[in-house]
Amino acid sequence: MDALGVQGPIAIITAGWQEREAEDSELHEHLGGRTVNLRLHLRADEVFKRDPELARVHRARQSVLRHKQDFYRIRLEHALEANHVIRQRKAPPAILAEEQNASIEAIRQLDEHHLAQCCRVNEEFDAELKTNERPWVQRHRRELGKILERCAALCIAGGHVASLLNRLRLFGIVELLGDQPIFAWSGGAMAISDRVMLFHDNPPQGPGASEVLDRGLGLCPGVVVLPQPETRLRLEDPERVAVLARRASPALALAFPARSHVTWRDGSFERASDVIQLHEDGTCAPFAPGAAA
Repeated sequence: MDALGVQGPIAIITAGWQEREAEDSELHEHLGGRTVNLRLHLRADEVFKRDPELARVHRARQSVLRHKQDFYRIRLEHALEANHVIRQRKAPPAILAEEQNASIEAIRQLDEHHLAQCCRVNEEFDAELKTNERPWVQRHRRELGKILERCAALCIAGGHVASLLNRLRLFGIVELLGDQPIFAWSGGAMAISDRVMLFHDNPPQGPGASEVLDRGLGLCPGVVVLPQPETRLRLEDPERVAVLARRASPALALAFPARSHVTWRDGSFERASDVIQLHEDGTCAPFAPGAAA
């Protein structure tokens, strides 16, 4: 923030923390005591309480999305296992490359199909309820717009990324913003990209399969954000790196270790520090914004 010359109040969104949304004292202190928490999670709870129809249809939509995610995950796990088996087979290089490409394309098609399903469900929800026109949503949007008008920047923290995305969309935060810089990290950084991918190579419950969750807000397009690679990714495993990078393509697969950062300004990246790019050949390297498309 100092480097970008941010002065004045800073709006913060901690809705991904859900019930712990208000526990922002550490962030407030870190930012010089000038933060204003937009309390999107609390506001959503009030909207759902005041508008039972919206709450009912919202629950129904979330149930549909969970079922869609479950069926997608079943297909995905089989496709990823098939890709792994194919990679272990012995065959002439040209044939092996062709079959590996075919297996990756099958996974990419699953990802795209699931994204399309999520978009369709969300569009049907918005068309049915006309969320923008509902009185309690409008009331909170007006209040949020006034707060954001007097803030010099917006911070979006992480947490439960699906819950965070729901609240950002419900209150139309993108539409309320002016030209304030946005600082986003962890799940918040995932939410402002155009495709949110959940990932964990070593989850407690067993082998992990990286899965597409939903469209993001698209404020920083052309990148799949991968926070906390130190604990969530096996960057030393060329096969896993290659599969993840190829699934992300043509977007860049960028991993963000602790204290790393990059700036997106006027349609391109700049000022990268300690960000790691995953490449389709299974290698990783420091991200060089000038070399990125």
